[in-house]
Amino acid sequence: MPTDPTARVNATTPPPPADSARGVALVTGATGYIGRRLVPALLKDGWTVRVLVRRAARLEPASWQHDVEVVEADAGSSADLDRALAGVHVAYYLIHSMGSDADFAERDRSIARDFARSARQAHVRRIVYLGGLHPSGEPLSNHLASREEVGRILLGSGVPTAVLQAAVVLGTGSASFDMLRHLSARLPVMITPRWLRNRVQPIAVGDVIHYLTGAADLPDGVSRSFDIGGPDILTYAQMLRRHATLTGHRRPLIATVPVLTPRLASLWIGLVTPLDMRLARPLVDSLIHEVVCAEEDIRELVPDPPEGLTPFDDAVRASMCGTPPDPGPRNLAMTSAVTAAAAMAGSLATTAGADWYKALDLPPWQPPQVAFPVVWTALYADIAATSAAVLTDLEAHGRGPEAAAYRRALYANLALNTGWSVIFWRLRRPWAAAAESALLTISCADLARRAGRSRTGRRNRLLPYPAWTAFATALTAAIARRNPRS
Repeated sequence: MPTDPTARVNATTPPPPADSARGVALVTGATGYIGRRLVPALLKDGWTVRVLVRRAARLEPASWQHDVEVVEADAGSSADLDRALAGVHVAYYLIHSMGSDADFAERDRSIARDFARSARQAHVRRIVYLGGLHPSGEPLSNHLASREEVGRILLGSGVPTAVLQAAVVLGTGSASFDMLRHLSARLPVMITPRWLRNRVQPIAVGDVIHYLTGAADLPDGVSRSFDIGGPDILTYAQMLRRHATLTGHRRPLIATVPVLTPRLASLWIGLVTPLDMRLARPLVDSLIHEVVCAEEDIRELVPDPPEGLTPFDDAVRASMCGTPPDPGPRNLAMTSAVTAAAAMAGSLATTAGADWYKALDLPPWQPPQVAFPVVWTALYADIAATSAAVLTDLEAHGRGPEAAAYRRALYANLALNTGWSVIFWRLRRPWAAAAESALLTISCADLARRAGRSRTGRRNRLLPYPAWTAFATALTAAIARRNPRS
């Protein structure tokens, strides 16, 4: 949860009558994927629920928002935490950073220490924290190491604490599961890092909520970490293939290579899925480890649900209910088709071997001819993939007019792209081609600007396109000046 020093504690909704509840349960991170599902489960279990959020307005879609006490507060403020934890019996700590900024670990460490101190002073009976499943005895990724450190801080608070450690949580809306489903739906062929062969023990979101609510009733003397997982142990590659089969997609062909680093993998995931690279990076980092439960002690203290733990296939099927079709493959097919058409038309118009071109006086700084198809191939692939991600993101957030405007801008841009080849190579008009290239550069910059409205990273991914066309404009103008009779 990001911090804001200007935030104030403000109880905006009165709690239910105290005699109807077992006690007060505080849920931090209540607007997150787990928090939104935990709150109604606690209400059903008889708890009076207080939620700590930065902005109460973010709770508006929740059906339970009027059944809880809402506290607008800053988790980074000790005073705010003191007031939010007053009178609380069990406190759920669901705060963690998923960004890639350099100080995320220090921020999480500081908030956890303040929370532990405030919980001890408020005489909270129990803290429950959802952390990340990780192996013992080996170096961890930065994000998993931070999650493990937060667990240790809370365990050292002096308040009985249950640290539940989970791997991939299965359910639409879970970032780790969304990465899985988008990859399996959008990529029929994958070149992946070899650590996708590592074993993972995923768990259905319903089972996570079952363990979280059950942890509130652990004996006071129990203060430790617990591994939680579902009944299946699979490699990530197996999960990709099974998800594709269960959702009606073709099973992807997966080839592993030893050179794809977590950073490169997260860049690639950010390109082909709606996930931001800053969110993809910690998810990818967790995959470099085998994450399998080393113990199942929690099942002795919190009995399994009556129907048992949810198998992987059942969890995927449940996630499909009410989930709209992913428009990503359709958008990728469309952007790939129009980009390929522009590339083919430009290639057909190009006559680099013609005598008139060989006779031109070219500037000494012109790159070798072989560089152009290499650069343009990379740029066309970037245009198609990034544009598909932009359209999908805009449509998913109900911004249809912006998606339509982006689509028109893309068509106009690719028409200008093809036009340069026709004007320069077929009409042999370097000055006219330079002017057209300048218009193309403006169009490319506008396309990147529009992509940035979806997500800043997507604007940055398109910036090489206007940079290259600006260079092409300068090169074409130089050729025109050096060959006035052409």
